[in-house]
Amino acid sequence: MRATASATLQLPRSRAPLLFGGLLAILMLLIGRSLYLQRIDNGFLQEQGSSRYSRNIEVPAHRGRIVDRNGESLAISTPVKAIWAWPEKVETTPEQLKALADALETPVASLSRKLREGGEFVYLKRPVAPEVAERIAALGIAGVHDETEYWRYYPSGDVMSQVLGFTGDHDVGQEGMELAEQSWLGGKPGTRRVIINRRGEVVEDVASIRAPQEGRDLALALDTRLQYLAFRELKAAVESNKAKAGALVVLDVKSGEILALANWPAYNPNSRTRAARERMRNRALTDVFEPGSTLKPFTIAAALDSGRVTPTSIVDTAPGTLTIGSATIHDAHREGVLTVEQVIQKSSNVGAAKIALSLPPSTMWQTLSDAGFGAPPRTGFPGEVGGRLRPAKSWKPIEQATIAYGHGISVNLVQLARGYTLFATDGELKPVSLLKLDGPVAGRPAIAPETARAVRRMLEMVVAPGGTAPKAQVAGYRVAGKTGTAHKLEGRSYTDRYVSSFVGFAPASNPRLIVAVMIDEPSAGQYYGGSVAAPVFSTVMGSALRMLGVPPDAPLSNAILPPENADIREET
Repeated sequence: MRATASATLQLPRSRAPLLFGGLLAILMLLIGRSLYLQRIDNGFLQEQGSSRYSRNIEVPAHRGRIVDRNGESLAISTPVKAIWAWPEKVETTPEQLKALADALETPVASLSRKLREGGEFVYLKRPVAPEVAERIAALGIAGVHDETEYWRYYPSGDVMSQVLGFTGDHDVGQEGMELAEQSWLGGKPGTRRVIINRRGEVVEDVASIRAPQEGRDLALALDTRLQYLAFRELKAAVESNKAKAGALVVLDVKSGEILALANWPAYNPNSRTRAARERMRNRALTDVFEPGSTLKPFTIAAALDSGRVTPTSIVDTAPGTLTIGSATIHDAHREGVLTVEQVIQKSSNVGAAKIALSLPPSTMWQTLSDAGFGAPPRTGFPGEVGGRLRPAKSWKPIEQATIAYGHGISVNLVQLARGYTLFATDGELKPVSLLKLDGPVAGRPAIAPETARAVRRMLEMVVAPGGTAPKAQVAGYRVAGKTGTAHKLEGRSYTDRYVSSFVGFAPASNPRLIVAVMIDEPSAGQYYGGSVAAPVFSTVMGSALRMLGVPPDAPLSNAILPPENADIREET
């Protein structure tokens, strides 16, 4: 017979009191925490409770308008609705979901996925028209709400698109002047506290925590009439010359205000879903090019200021070439012996190079730097560039010679137009502005007054018969200006693609406007600045002077144009 023993498990006497004491301590801690939150620091519980039935909602600020110099609206913020939801509170029938999707013009599957994956808060669509928001509210779907916000509208469409830019979410500037002047235009949103019910619906406004601070209106220097004119003529020139792109600037000589700034191709900021990024660039400020012979007047100004030459000094350009080391500079056609005035009139590369090489590099560099090259024009526009002007100590003779006629240096179009304020005034470089100013502004002296007047006379010769730009003439006005035709640089080699340009001012007796035109890669057979860009200048300048009521300073019969099929030759 086997015996079975029974044993009883005995716990140590000290463990039971320890276990009881621990539980009692936890209980006392919870009681103490409860008393503390209810009697001493009850803000936490109130905050947690309030969060279940109250919300702070942002109140958008009305964005300021952008207007032109005459007060015409260029950018307006229009009240619209945004449809949003708290997905966890959404209660809907299949019929309601279908009706909501139809109102939002979105597939039911896409709407369902957005509600399923949206987290605590999700925008269903923005913006929507107020009548659409009313139709959605009438569906009575729990957890789906609307709020008022502002959407930017641009009445001028693509005409001013690259200047104005556009706004994004919450009407915040993303490009152009909308971005540059965000702090001025945008204002500051406010907040309000509301009470919501268990379905997430706002049932009462409790208080206004912070009132919105409205944005301020911004007056640009642009004149809408001149902008439409410039845009129309530039677009027509780019298309007729089968060019890649173009830009045009109209500058007020007295104030430095930019009265028109056109680019093509452009885009519609009101519907930019498919707009290519390159169409959004303001080429006149953000793109650079080699200016070609439009730079020659600055070379001559440096030489005149230094006393090395006079307007009637003789320069022998025969045989139409100049060899420096292994490189040879060419004129488009042989001219032989020319005066300094004729070097500008005939646009001789060889003549300009010889004059430049008679100067110390530092002298020539200083004149170009004083004319604003190598530094941004400081308009405040986002992304504006300063071009390229290398230090004079790094120049080799061939580089100094080619810079004399606008190769080996890069500029943007606004910068180039600004440089011509030296010749349109008595040697002052004017600051330029995209914002409206109260009146004339003082410039900074850059060249001697007599030098500026001498170059101005030479630039009039360019437009006269025998010059490179008779197509730039304007009936009733004396015009001064300079053509430019430059091979495009690709890598380290120049290609057979061109940039055609013309910069000029009028009336030459008392200059009021500067117009600069750049056509990128014309490919319809003509590429000289005198044939491609000068006619655009003539149309825009003539119409602009008449719009502004500028008195004529020459007989109406002063324009002596060449035949339509005349071969206008020029440097390249």
